[in-house]
Order: sequence, then structure tokens, then C-alpha cells
Amino acid sequence: MILNDALLSEERSSEIHADSDIYDCLIGSWNVRVVDYGENGLKRESRGEWHFARALEGRAIQDVFIVPTRNERNSSTPKERNRYGTSLRTYDSATSSWHITWINPVRQVHNQLVGRKVGNDIIQDGVDEKGALMRWCFRDITANSFLWTGEESNDNGKTWQLGAEFFATRKP
Repeated sequence: MILNDALLSEERSSEIHADSDIYDCLIGSWNVRVVDYGENGLKRESRGEWHFARALEGRAIQDVFIVPTRNERNSSTPKERNRYGTSLRTYDSATSSWHITWINPVRQVHNQLVGRKVGNDIIQDGVDEKGALMRWCFRDITANSFLWTGEESNDNGKTWQLGAEFFATRKP
């Protein structure tokens, strides 16, 4: 398909140094167990899939995040439980960080974050549409698994509320 040929790239751009290629370890396809935490303490679990690839001549990492999985999707899935979106991450050599745009057209969500490596984790910070701070992190990263956490702060980062955890395992 022409779009795939124009969009996807097999290699990292030579403009990005290997030490700055912090999302390289995520490239591939993942099964995801999603745990969402409600304000009332309610916990809801679902399953999803997450696919990462290099894009735009190797200058970006793009993903597609799908919950519920494509096999489980149907027209009765409530919008608040429906995620079918994409992130585009591009490297900024001037700030040694990644600019991230997440779009979920199903739920009309559009977020901007900045990502950096902190120790062994990838920390992505931003502000949501209500003005709350967001922190999305890839943690416990191995060749075959990782934990993603989504947190929110309404007091300028003094305290953080865990909103979701995604437990990912690499697809064979």
C-alpha cells in the first residue's frame, strides 16, 4: 500500500542519535491488559492491543492503541470505554526531548505531551483540556513487557491520582 510505504520506516533517521531513541524498545505489537480507576474507587479491566512503528523517514515513532481489541469491538461499546487512537512522537534535538501528540477521535481527545528518559523509565508530561497536569509513564520496560501508567494532578503536581495502568506483553 502506498500510504504504508510513505509513512512507515524500517530504520531510525541518522538525525536521531541512538542514545536519544528512547522509544525504540517499544517498536512492535503488544497485548495489553488495561485497568482504569474511577474517582469512586471503582476498578474496570479490559483488553487491548498496541502497535508501535517508525514513521516519517525514521524521524518519528507512531503507535495505534486499541481498546477493546479489534476482535472484541462492536457498536455497543460505550464511548468512555472505547479507545482507538494514535500517538505521533517526534524528537527535538534542541531540547533533547520528544514531542507527543495523542489523538482519540472516538472520544474526541487530543493531548500534547513532552517525553524524556528518566532513569530506566520514559516520562511524558502535559496538561489536559481541563488544565490538570498529566503524567504518562512507561515503566518496568523489558524486551517482552512494560507497564504504562496514566496519572493526573489537580494541585500543580503536589499529589497525583492514578487513572489507568496498561500491562503490556509483546505479541509473538
